[in-house]
Amino acid sequence: MSVIRSLSALAVLASFATGTAAQNLGPPPEFIEPDLAIVELGQMLFYDPILSGNENISCATCHHPRFGTSDGMSLGIGEGGVGLGSDRRLGPDNLPEQRIPRNSPALWNLGATEFTTFFHDGRLEDDPEQPFGIRTPLGQHMRPGFRSALAAQAMFPVLSPDEMAGHYSENPISKAVRLGLLTQQGGAWDLIAGRVAAVPEYQRMFRDVTPEKEVSFVAIANAIADFIAFEWRADNSPFDRAMRGEEPLPPDAVRGMQLFYGKAGCGSCHSGWFQTDHGFYAIAMPQIGPGKAARFENHVRDDGRLRVTRAAEDAFAFRTPSLRNVTLTAPYGHDGAYTRLEDVVRHHLDPEGALRRYSIEMAELPAFPGADDQRPLQDPALVDAIAAANELQPIALSDAEIDDILSFLAALEDPAERLGVPQRVPSGLPVDK
Repeated sequence: MSVIRSLSALAVLASFATGTAAQNLGPPPEFIEPDLAIVELGQMLFYDPILSGNENISCATCHHPRFGTSDGMSLGIGEGGVGLGSDRRLGPDNLPEQRIPRNSPALWNLGATEFTTFFHDGRLEDDPEQPFGIRTPLGQHMRPGFRSALAAQAMFPVLSPDEMAGHYSENPISKAVRLGLLTQQGGAWDLIAGRVAAVPEYQRMFRDVTPEKEVSFVAIANAIADFIAFEWRADNSPFDRAMRGEEPLPPDAVRGMQLFYGKAGCGSCHSGWFQTDHGFYAIAMPQIGPGKAARFENHVRDDGRLRVTRAAEDAFAFRTPSLRNVTLTAPYGHDGAYTRLEDVVRHHLDPEGALRRYSIEMAELPAFPGADDQRPLQDPALVDAIAAANELQPIALSDAEIDDILSFLAALEDPAERLGVPQRVPSGLPVDK
C-alpha cells in the first residue's frame, strides 16, 4: 500500500495551503499497487471491443481519457452508436432502443482503498457479509475470485443490452442475457471468456502473467480493475502538492477552499482527500432521459438509492461523487443534467429553485430520434417529489465567491494517464482513439 503523508504533518500542510486552520481531511489515502504485467493486460482488454456482444464497443468508448474517463455526454449512446463523445451518433445497424439512463461515471482514483461502493446508486459494494465478500445485483449467482468490488463492477456493463451486450437476438451473448443466463455454465460470462481465450495472444498473456493462469470472466475483470487502479491514480494535483508542502495554492483557490470547507458547506458531503464521503443524498437534481428502470417497468422515474435499499427516505438519493478532475468530467449529475461546472455549483446553492428553473438546453444530448428526453421534466408530480426529497438548504454566495470555488475545484485537477491508449489490441478490432 502507498500512503501520501503521515497524519502528524496534515495540520501543518493544510494550513500551508489555506492560510487558515487545518481541514480535517481524514487519514491519507492508500492505493493498491498492481503488478505492471497484469496492468498491461488490463489495458488491452479495456480498449478491446471483443468484450461487447457485437464486438463494436469497448469499456473505453464510454470511459475515454479524452473525456476525463467519461464520455462527454449527459446520457450516452452505447450499443449501436458510432463515434466518441458528443460526436457519437446512432449507427446504421443494431440501433439502440434508448439512451443510457445514467451519466457515465469517471474512473479517477478507484484504486484507492476507500472506494468500496460503485454506481450512482451504490448497488455494488464490498460487503464481508455477502457471498464472496461483494454485494451485487446478482446475489447468490455471484462467482468467487473477484479481488474487489472494483473488479466486479468492471464487468457489469458487458451484461447490459444498452451498454455492451446488444439487444435480444443480435448475438449469442445478448441472447444469453435475454434468457437470464449470466453466471451459469455456458452463460454470458463464459461466452465472453471463450471469445477472449480464442485469441492466442490473450491466451498467452493470461497464462504468463495472471494468478489464474487461464482466461475466465473473473480473471478478465481482475485485470481490468488493476489497469483502472494504475492508470487513473490522480493524486498529484495542485491541491495535493499544497497538502504535501511543495507549493501553495493560488490566492483565488485558497479563498475557494476556505469557502468550500466553510461558508458554502460543500465539505460536509464532499469531504476527505478525494472530496467525497461516499454517502447518498437527494439534492433535487433534475431528471432527464429514460430513467433507470427494468425492461418491464413503464415509467421514467429514477428512484436512485431507493432501488437498492427499498427505504422510502432514500428516494432520489445518489452517491456523492469525488471531485477529483471535476473540471474534466462534464456533464455533471447522475444523469448529466448540467454541462457547465458553474451551473451545477449554482444548483447546490438553491436546489429546489434550480430544479424548477431547469432547461434541457443545459444538458449535452446528441441527436437520438424518438427520444423523449424531457418527459420527466414535464411530469409535475415527479418534479414535486424530487423537490420534496431535497436535503440541501439554500445558501447565498456572490458571483465572486462562486468564481473562487471554481478556482479551488480547478486545483483538484491531475489528468493522470500512464500507459495511454494502445495502438492495437490482440483481437485486431478497431481501437477508439
